[in-house]
Amino acid sequence: MTGLIVKLLICPIGIYVASWIFPNVDFGYWYQPILLGVVLAFVGYFMERAMLREETNWASVGMDFAASTLIIYFGAMLLADTAVTFFGAVLTGALLAVTEIFQHNWLLDNGRVENEEVVRE
Repeated sequence: MTGLIVKLLICPIGIYVASWIFPNVDFGYWYQPILLGVVLAFVGYFMERAMLREETNWASVGMDFAASTLIIYFGAMLLADTAVTFFGAVLTGALLAVTEIFQHNWLLDNGRVENEEVVRE
């Protein structure tokens, strides 16, 4: 649950920062990056629950990058007065992936990832 709370803070902030520093990421209204950030936070949280383990850390970061890029690009198409190019979505996804590296390492180091027990027959 801690991972979800962190993501609910980091994802919208990361998208806001991306809209400030990347000229090809432009949102029409103030709430749109927050909306996309909340969607990304929930998707990222469930992806973490499904696949984040010590041995799959980098694969999980890669999947977060791909999911973030696609959600930002296609999600921006659904929002009024928003212009996000594919390259802008890639840059924003990369920015969020960098934050995911630190989040995943923190979750794994502190044992905050719910590991499922492996049933052996």
